[in-house]
Amino acid sequence: MAIDVPTKIISSRSELLSIFKDLHENPETGFEEFRTSKLVTNKLEQYGVDEVYDKIGNTGVIGVINGRGKGSRGVGIRADMDALPIHETTNLDYASKKPGLMHACGHDGHTTMLLGAAKYLCETRDFDGRAVLIFQPAEEGLGGARRMLKDGLLEKFPIDEIFGIHNKPNLEPNQVEICKGSAMAGAAFFDIQIHGQGSHAAMPHKSKDPLLISSELVGQLNHIVSRSISPLDICVISVTKINSGTAYNIIPETASISGTIRYFVDDVFNMVQDRIQSICNGIELSHNIKITVEIEKVFDVLVNDFALSEAYMDAAANIVGEKNINRNGSKSTGSEDFADFLKLVPGAYCNIGHSGNAPLHSPEYFLDPEVLPVGAAILSHVIEKRLPLPHIS
Repeated sequence: MAIDVPTKIISSRSELLSIFKDLHENPETGFEEFRTSKLVTNKLEQYGVDEVYDKIGNTGVIGVINGRGKGSRGVGIRADMDALPIHETTNLDYASKKPGLMHACGHDGHTTMLLGAAKYLCETRDFDGRAVLIFQPAEEGLGGARRMLKDGLLEKFPIDEIFGIHNKPNLEPNQVEICKGSAMAGAAFFDIQIHGQGSHAAMPHKSKDPLLISSELVGQLNHIVSRSISPLDICVISVTKINSGTAYNIIPETASISGTIRYFVDDVFNMVQDRIQSICNGIELSHNIKITVEIEKVFDVLVNDFALSEAYMDAAANIVGEKNINRNGSKSTGSEDFADFLKLVPGAYCNIGHSGNAPLHSPEYFLDPEVLPVGAAILSHVIEKRLPLPHIS
């Protein structure tokens, strides 16, 4: 079955490409999306969105479109807007103009898809109720969803359901997949500070070397999953930063270790948290030093509603064909703060494939812009399917 993107969205292809390239060239990190928010606000007003609000969650934007029907239900569709502190190496003719910043996760594409859906829904209004468009800042670990919720998103713009979408470069182009139930891992960040005793490098016996202690600690942290957690449970502990030292001839006084914990069950997370603290307590005692541990939950487990996952895939199938639908996708140990919305409102979050071959968060990451109209069509069609106009006989 051929891809069935509405003609009105196909006719906007060049505009969507222009928006996407503009956003890609001008990336902004979490809570710094001032230019992006202004672009989004201007486009929504240009398209005739009924209500447009900015500064929701600092740099977030909300648009409300009323359908032709007079129904009271509301459905939310959401896109994230922030970029990452990564230096782009794609050599695209529209590569990032900001050294050290790039859209390496495709949020520029998600924003463009939602703008495409906004334009189409304003032109057609073939639904009964309200479409609430949520342009969210700071998805990459800074709590943008929570900030929008704290600012009264659901009280000011009540919705009955919510849907999100993410690009997936290692999935076949235009294939859409969803994992029902617990779909993406919860995540916590940890920071461990080792307070040792420095010395001259020529006299290491007078030190309590935080670098050696860090090495010992990293090894023990990596044993937690293999020796304390059932192989039937999913958990990932990754040490991602070790910082220490200032010179060749100085054994430093301190060292820091940071990383992430990914999990699907709160009991597993609680056990890991306890094990990290116990390991640090033991090393602290054996070396007669001080170790401080900070662990912060950043993402909840993303849980897709079973019935709404099916409904979402039904809508997507009308665009990409049933052969391109996977209704039983695998869990991901990646994390998404869309989970914060799903804790309060039933909904679903899916992936859409494209021809990019570099992984997310890579400096060589590329989002194939051919997927933009398809994503816009899926987001707009789920509104039409979930807010159907009354049948008139």
